[in-house]
Amino acid sequence: MFPIFDTHAHYDDEAFDPDREEVLAGLAGHGVAKVCDIGAGIVSSKAALELARKHDRVYCSLGVIPGKCSEINEESWDWLCNAAETEEKCVAIGEIGLDYHWDDDPADVQKHWFVRQMQLADKLGKPIVVHSRDAAKDTIDIMRANKASEIGGVIHCYSYTKESAREFLDMGFYFGIGGVVTFKNAKKLVEAVRYIPLSAIVLETDCPYLAPTPHRGERNYSGYLPLVAEEIARIKQIPFEKVVETAWYNAHSLYKIDVV
Repeated sequence: MFPIFDTHAHYDDEAFDPDREEVLAGLAGHGVAKVCDIGAGIVSSKAALELARKHDRVYCSLGVIPGKCSEINEESWDWLCNAAETEEKCVAIGEIGLDYHWDDDPADVQKHWFVRQMQLADKLGKPIVVHSRDAAKDTIDIMRANKASEIGGVIHCYSYTKESAREFLDMGFYFGIGGVVTFKNAKKLVEAVRYIPLSAIVLETDCPYLAPTPHRGERNYSGYLPLVAEEIARIKQIPFEKVVETAWYNAHSLYKIDVV
């Protein structure tokens, strides 16, 4: 089987505190060759960077998710900017974006830091990892206004319609597809995945969250990604191997990493 690149994981999460090293060491046995650990705040970004420094096949993305904007002050912002610029294993800025499902940060605060971090990514020539929940129109409008098409990146855990997918495709973005596509109530996502070209799809777990069926409710990890690839193959009526191979190359293109 072609190797798998988990483009969005949170192995820095406390859910992996009991056995983090064992889990990461065992991924190769499940066909997973590379992982990008995604920062979801200043604290999380620092932990993600440490994991990337420690493991050859782990990369990281540094950024502040909506809901964690309170972690940003002058000192932490300076750290984020410096680390994103100087750390070789940092391949993206994120996850960043908008989340109107939760109200931990006001919308204007979320928008401010979404734009600031997008500007940082543009300055550094790094892609962005976009978190968008219940905020499709504002996300699209802000991305267009800030020329996201010139920055590039991925819409993490894509959950919107086929019509919104067309907007993100027009900006040249990739789509992170994970365990949700296997859920029985994922009809809207299944329709979107059928529409999105394979050349724009990358595989992700968002672990420890969103484990695919039949492991829904369990702690997710990269070893479950073949189940996601199988579902994408079924939806698109193409070989499983084609999904895995294409997603592998897409992930490297997304993060500007050499294929080795």
